[in-house]
Amino acid sequence: MSDVAHLTPSTMLDFRSPAIVRLISQRGWLGLRPSERIGAAYDFVSNEILFGYNMSDTRRASQVLADGYGQCNTKATLLMALLRGLGIPCRLHGFTIDKSLQRGVVPELVYWMAPQNILHSWVEVRLDGRWINLEGFILDNGVLVALQAAFPGRNSLCAYGAGTDCLQSPQTVWHGQDTYIQKTGINADLGLFESPDAFYAHHQQALTGLRRWLYRNGIRHWMNRRVALIRRGLVPKLPGGEATLNPSIRKRVFGVE
Repeated sequence: MSDVAHLTPSTMLDFRSPAIVRLISQRGWLGLRPSERIGAAYDFVSNEILFGYNMSDTRRASQVLADGYGQCNTKATLLMALLRGLGIPCRLHGFTIDKSLQRGVVPELVYWMAPQNILHSWVEVRLDGRWINLEGFILDNGVLVALQAAFPGRNSLCAYGAGTDCLQSPQTVWHGQDTYIQKTGINADLGLFESPDAFYAHHQQALTGLRRWLYRNGIRHWMNRRVALIRRGLVPKLPGGEATLNPSIRKRVFGVE
């Protein structure tokens, strides 16, 4: 597939929308070298778009930008749109992750409702003739620092939205190399896609009917409140795991013993 296919807009990659055009112009990113353009877009999505859960994976890039938060799939859509708007070829790599990666974010009372295999994706960007994997943009720095502080002697973690074997020094900063933060949670490779539109035309999250309605209208807001608390350093204990929150506060905030 030629670079032309990796530079075009799509319904979800709406980088010609006024909000995205305005953002790129105001930041002056088009005046940067290609590697710096990637870094600028990557840093923006990493930390100015907070880690959180949108209404659906199929939000357009401009909608994710307006939301101001996102998770792996929605942040990937926004990053791809920014990169293509900056003339940087990119594509999507689809996967599934085990739901245990979301434990601590998904409330225990409804954890059973989560699909065992959750759709996941990262962005692959073409620079100097090679493809580079970008996944380390998912957790904003506030969440990552809180997890590092909660587990100071631990490197391997697959919970709270993180899946890494190097928690204290993860590959999350753009230096022209691969970045990761959820890689160890991956349990299936779904292949490469020209756009998120193509990915979701073939793969849909296994959450339908009442469960889908509950997620969109209630559970995701609960999850986002929990992420906000984690960002403040209130990291809940996992069942059978390390306690990082006073039990009385944990019961009041998270509703679990």
